[in-house]
Amino acid sequence: MVITIVEIGSALLFIFPAYCANAAPLIFGGGHPIDFGKIFLDGKPVFGKNKTFRGFFAGLVIGTFVGFVQNALFEYSILLGFMLSLGALVGGLIESFIKRRLNLPPGSSLPIADQLDFVAGAFLFSLPVSPPSLLTMLIIIVITPPTHFLTNLLANFLGIKRKGGGN
Repeated sequence: MVITIVEIGSALLFIFPAYCANAAPLIFGGGHPIDFGKIFLDGKPVFGKNKTFRGFFAGLVIGTFVGFVQNALFEYSILLGFMLSLGALVGGLIESFIKRRLNLPPGSSLPIADQLDFVAGAFLFSLPVSPPSLLTMLIIIVITPPTHFLTNLLANFLGIKRKGGGN
């Protein structure tokens, strides 16, 4: 099977709101933690200090806006852009919850999960609106880790993100 540039482009168009929603908290985040600094039953933070209301809602607004722009340019579903963005952010929260249970501090790395948590959430939340094809999911899963790595390098270089920073 040969995957074409059109199929790759279509997959990237599909997931782009989630990519933007996932990146937005890095730029626009900060403020009050979404877990209010509360401790879970195991004595560890629920999500940690890096998951904030401002970051979450900035991600949701930016990702949805990207879906709106894609709708104007490509007949893309605004609702899909919203659901992908929401799913990406919820996926990030779930990964943070798991990292706290594993005693990983906020900002620490959990390879593969760091790159695909938001994608899994985006896929799940897209199902009621526009389920991606298996080929689209495969392309996104293969492309996301190197894309995530390169964007993190760029963010570190520009001073937007501390090395190892994250959730």
